[in-house]
Amino acid sequence: MDTFALIVTIGVALGFTYTNGFHDSANAIATSVSTRALTPKAALAMAAVMNLAGAFLGSGVAKTVSKGLIETPHGRAGMGILFAALVGAIVWNLVTWYFGLPSSSSHALFGGMVGAALAGGTTVYWSGVLDKVVIPMFLSPMVGLVVGYLVMLAILWMFRKSNPHKAKRGFRIAQTVSAAAMALGHGLQDAQKTMGIVVMALTIADVNDGDSIPIWVKFACAAMLSLGTYAGGWRIMRTLGRRIIELDPPQGFAAETTAASILYTTSYVFQAPVSTTHVITSAIMGVGATKRVKAVRWGVAKNIVAGWFITMPAAAIVAAVSYWIVALVF
Repeated sequence: MDTFALIVTIGVALGFTYTNGFHDSANAIATSVSTRALTPKAALAMAAVMNLAGAFLGSGVAKTVSKGLIETPHGRAGMGILFAALVGAIVWNLVTWYFGLPSSSSHALFGGMVGAALAGGTTVYWSGVLDKVVIPMFLSPMVGLVVGYLVMLAILWMFRKSNPHKAKRGFRIAQTVSAAAMALGHGLQDAQKTMGIVVMALTIADVNDGDSIPIWVKFACAAMLSLGTYAGGWRIMRTLGRRIIELDPPQGFAAETTAASILYTTSYVFQAPVSTTHVITSAIMGVGATKRVKAVRWGVAKNIVAGWFITMPAAAIVAAVSYWIVALVF
């Protein structure tokens, strides 16, 4: 097996993780920054540390990603498929970051895998794609919307007799905890997805056997996600923190707590790779709807949801083109 191809593929995988970090940093901290619970620099530093920690808390999602989605033949063809899949995901991450659209890095990666596999003439396990990617893609935002709405209703009821100013001050402090929990969940979910890709590359190259994830893979993926997070994603942060709805501290706390709970549940109970972007965005919409339905800027929300639907096919097309170019050149 060409060692150079393996090194390049792992390098591109770590590059994808970096773009994932700065693309999705808004997921963890947008609400805390918009409510002024945390300063942007403090929020980014906290998110980077918690992303790093979260990456070491499990491996179930990584195993789900590395098996049961596509067949990766050994040799240069298999490595070319992984390389093209990562290129497709990176390009889509950069495009959506430029336009400030909070699309899913996770589904960009899955779309890239499917597109590259189809272009490479290898098997796509459509049942696995449906069960592990498509169904969670639709269910997790619905759950986020409903749970966010219910959590906010519960907060409003429990603090209905409280002094509004004191309550907001308390929730602003509580948001430091909920934002940290959200960042930990982001690391738990998103670092593992790249770990799964790197393990696939090592298996193709006959360097790694079985399902085990080498410690250096965990550390490299966690570090790159953390560095990317610290680089920040201000364009997307504005969309999540202010353009969907003007959040106050109780709403921010409710949205972050909802999203973090869903991330932990899907990681540990179902070992399902879900989008942190989808979960936090839908939670914000659900929380905002308790104020009044018209308080949510549904036009912005509609554009975001449209971005969710086109992410996988768009990344798949870029990945397919990338594979054909790689096949021509090499």
